[in-house]
Amino acid sequence: MLDLISRVFGRDHASADIARERLRLVLVHDRTNVSPQFLETLKEELIEVITRYMEIEEEGMDVTLQTAENQVALVANIPIRRMKRAAVKR
Repeated sequence: MLDLISRVFGRDHASADIARERLRLVLVHDRTNVSPQFLETLKEELIEVITRYMEIEEEGMDVTLQTAENQVALVANIPIRRMKRAAVKR
């Protein structure tokens, strides 16, 4: 659990950045009725799938749920280092 928190928030972030990220997760929960744990699980699974096809910078990855009127959108900003030549098969 501590490893997950360290990976999500990073050890080199300033405390203001950590507080901002926590606040953002709380706001997402309030607006979309989705728990922060659900959003983190979604982010982890996205990382797992995407890294089969490309190298990404997980530290810079940002996954949010945005609401507009009666719709919710999943917005993912994922810095890509490079594409892999062949997809890793399961």
